[in-house]
Amino acid sequence: MKKIIHFSKAFVPCVILSLTLIVLGVVGLFTKGLNMGIDFKPGLIEEVRIAPTALELNYKGTARVTIELTNTDMKLIVSGIGADNQTVSFPYVKYGTVGALATALNEVEGVTATPKVDTTVSTIGMFANSEVSTVLGLSPYRVHYNSGSSVDIETVRNAVAGIEDASVKAIGSEAERSYQIRVGDDGSSTEISKKLQSLVSTALTSAFGEDNVAVVKTDFIGAQFSTSLATNSIILVVLTLLLIWLYATIRFHWDFALGAVLAILHDALIMLAFITWTGLEFNSTMIAAILTIIGYSINDTVVVLDRIRENVKIVKTKNFKDILDISQSETLRRTIITTVTTLLAVCSLYFFTTGSMKEFALALIVGMISGVFSITIAGAVIAFCRRNWSPSDEEKKTQFIAVEDIEA
Repeated sequence: MKKIIHFSKAFVPCVILSLTLIVLGVVGLFTKGLNMGIDFKPGLIEEVRIAPTALELNYKGTARVTIELTNTDMKLIVSGIGADNQTVSFPYVKYGTVGALATALNEVEGVTATPKVDTTVSTIGMFANSEVSTVLGLSPYRVHYNSGSSVDIETVRNAVAGIEDASVKAIGSEAERSYQIRVGDDGSSTEISKKLQSLVSTALTSAFGEDNVAVVKTDFIGAQFSTSLATNSIILVVLTLLLIWLYATIRFHWDFALGAVLAILHDALIMLAFITWTGLEFNSTMIAAILTIIGYSINDTVVVLDRIRENVKIVKTKNFKDILDISQSETLRRTIITTVTTLLAVCSLYFFTTGSMKEFALALIVGMISGVFSITIAGAVIAFCRRNWSPSDEEKKTQFIAVEDIEA
């Protein structure tokens, strides 16, 4: 006995719910706006940490000494005139405190390491300013550490308040807090990148001191490139929808194609609404997430449409909604198994990653749930288009199975 779930009874409520969510997303888009990433909003985006200096390193000699920091150790790469080429490693497991590390570094000829904090401070998690040359010289090379406390975000905002169109966003836990500083580019100067970096650096060092500021990462996107990327992204999404519509029309029927395209458009709009109201950064990663869900959703929808096409030939009924209910019921188990299996992998990404990958996974989770729901939207569209449907002469010649026989 086959259990038929009457999805058609939920068509109207589901459409109303979807329209409500989409309208809320559009309202949010005009009132709140998207949190545009550096890909689509031209300008400088710089991630900085306000943290004290643990060590200052200098080098006086004829060789070239380069420092390399990782999460597990510090390396000094010695090369050039007056020295044997070698790499000296200082693992944090062996040199667990700033004092022990400084003592070991001072044994390298020409290198001077000066602790700037209590020598018992742990070396785990030390980091440096990415904008400073890694080649040691007479100028101090500063290595920073997590002090366990972070500067209040309002203090950082006040520090850069004098820079036009500057915004600040806190990232990470309080113990490892960093700040994302974004400054817009109006396209008025070809040297704007260096100018903006200088403005941010001057503002932060004036407020917190040169030895307490470390730049983690810097990105810059010019105005012309940003506009081109945004335009190409829109074209890419629209072209994808048109090609899917063409494919579904050729393989099935125009109303099936309309239902399929509206279903995946529904998923894209739901994701956009979610991104808007949660404040996730809208960047090229989010475009990738939307395109991924479009591909994933159309796969599920095509399976249902294929089953509908087959059932039209064999199910005896005068109401097309019966065929939709039977088809969706027959593919429900497949849809659930596929979605749950994929969700396990995506949830793993969400819980065990950070940054843009975590946001990508979150967008996929929402999109996949919406993708399952949108099968009902596709069914509602097809049911509306075929509200006056009746079996064709060719279909009447087919050996039908009555709906009652399926349910019995």
